[in-house]
Amino acid sequence: MNFWVLLQGFGLGASMIIPIGAQNAYVLNQGIKRNHHLTTATICSLLDTLFISLGIFGGGAILSQNELLLTSVTLGGIAFLTVYGLLSLRSAFRTRTSDESKREILARGKRTVVLGALAVTVLNPHLYLDTVVILGSIGGQFEGNDRIAFAMGTILASFVWFYSLSLGAAKLGPTLSKPKVKKGIDIAVATMMFAIALVLANGLIEQYG
Repeated sequence: MNFWVLLQGFGLGASMIIPIGAQNAYVLNQGIKRNHHLTTATICSLLDTLFISLGIFGGGAILSQNELLLTSVTLGGIAFLTVYGLLSLRSAFRTRTSDESKREILARGKRTVVLGALAVTVLNPHLYLDTVVILGSIGGQFEGNDRIAFAMGTILASFVWFYSLSLGAAKLGPTLSKPKVKKGIDIAVATMMFAIALVLANGLIEQYG
């Protein structure tokens, strides 16, 4: 196996995954709450693996040419990001005691966390652009074992990043969970979600306007 190609894949994959986005915000929040955070990291990494593989091994061109599918995903993403942003704002300005916060976290079962991780990934148009289209088009230029090495590098970047983010947030949870810090994080997440939704909406308006 060509480790230089694997390293290229890792570096490019990291550059696509690390910039803050809906996935990272969700993983960060679950880590701070220590609410099935490793499950969240696993789901995001496995879904990235699926989409990266589809892109590199032939699915990128199909998706990029399917305008209806991309539009549907974008509309779903706008709706999801808006709702997530509103929930973050509500969390930021809601007064609660530490006991209430603990009960609220315990009330959120694994199923809810899993569904949230699925939604924040599958309904994220940027994910398709980054993993399927961009990484797919670059990875598709390699042949044979080099293509496999490139894919493995990008997939490894996803696992390393999401587990590092999840475990890091969990370790810093006591500090990040302080009311003022948590409020600032919630407001920042809400702002980011609304900004991404606005960019996606403007893209659709320009496309169909």
